[in-house]
Amino acid sequence: MFMVAKKLFTTGCCPRFNPAPWQNKTHTWKNKLFVKGTLFSIFYMPLGMNQFMMKNMELMNKARAKNPESICIMDYSSPFALNLYVATDKTVPGAQMTKMSGTYLTRVYEGDYKETGKWVKDMQSYVKGKGLALKKLMFSYTTCPACAKAYGKNYVVAFAKV
Repeated sequence: MFMVAKKLFTTGCCPRFNPAPWQNKTHTWKNKLFVKGTLFSIFYMPLGMNQFMMKNMELMNKARAKNPESICIMDYSSPFALNLYVATDKTVPGAQMTKMSGTYLTRVYEGDYKETGKWVKDMQSYVKGKGLALKKLMFSYTTCPACAKAYGKNYVVAFAKV
């Protein structure tokens, strides 16, 4: 069901993404808590993501844990595997937990996933332009494909650990 208001449009699935807190920002995390999952992928296309998300969202709801920033980060270790991190405000019983620390430069992109190569180059240039060294690059796909279509925007946040 869709609700339409001047600034609100919700699908009942993914929340509408606000790019402002992530566009050209620096975030420093100390032991930021995440639910972690390892998924197989076929040339960077994750397999089993829906099942992972449904299972862990159910566990988070049961624990009354929240993902206040709606962060879900993908860290590809190869074309065939990735770690998926869902931010949470508390430990979630039954879920694999991990913590992240460090400084991350973030930048928001909008478009089709086939643009990822261009976004990687842009982010590398952005980090270099700040006089910093890129240690790791990860991406947050802010909505599922159905919600991106419904909202008319497919936002992706790049997280560059520096």
